[in-house]
Amino acid sequence: MCEIITVANQKGGVGKTTTAVNLAASLALAEKNVLLIDFDPQSNATTSLGFRRNDIEFDIYHVLMGSKKLSQIIQKTEMPFMHLVPSNIGLVGIEKEFYNKKGAGRELILKKKIQEVLDLYDFIIIDSPPALGPLTINALSAADSVIIPIQCEFFALEGLAQLLSTIKILRDSINPKLEIKGFLPTMYSSQNNLSKQVFADLSQHFDAKLFKDKTDNSYIIVPRSVKLAESPSFGKPVLLYDVKSNGSIAYQTLAQTILEGA
Repeated sequence: MCEIITVANQKGGVGKTTTAVNLAASLALAEKNVLLIDFDPQSNATTSLGFRRNDIEFDIYHVLMGSKKLSQIIQKTEMPFMHLVPSNIGLVGIEKEFYNKKGAGRELILKKKIQEVLDLYDFIIIDSPPALGPLTINALSAADSVIIPIQCEFFALEGLAQLLSTIKILRDSINPKLEIKGFLPTMYSSQNNLSKQVFADLSQHFDAKLFKDKTDNSYIIVPRSVKLAESPSFGKPVLLYDVKSNGSIAYQTLAQTILEGA
């Protein structure tokens, strides 16, 4: 049975795309069939996997508009078990299209489009944009669960209440099965007192929702990493760029935890 996980945080620069790409790659490394959906007009997940946006004729915009089926735009990646649904800056225009649609159901467009390929994948990972607009609402409405990356820096928790409120509203209305898979601390530096303080606040308020490595019950934290920062420029997930780097190990541990039923 396919599990759909949306990676969401309306705050930009928190490692959301990094998490979506590298979690998808780590699940694929475990030989799970994974579809990564780039649902962000910035299309960073697309370029992170070595695709040039302008070289792709059809993307998720065309699926949402109904001119293509999802299966028709899926791209193969370097990893045999990982496929990509690409995005493009044109996706910005879909918000206007959504608001021009009359009647109910615009929050469920992505969910309906995904149905076609559900039986082909073990996991579908959705990278959502850094905003709580129609695209993110669609991504959350289509998901079984949401992972929330939280940057271990100043203002990290700012806006989190709004996101949690949105999740609750969606759960109470159109997606009752939606659950918070977990909070994922990112860009953590053990040399930085602010990082330590932010993580301390997280563990105090959300301990039950922080991912833990089942082998030793330690928290899964994504470190600030040069390799993680460099790998998108080479068009690769970090495990294909430097499999032994701290960032790669963190995401492989996260994937293993999810596979074990975290």
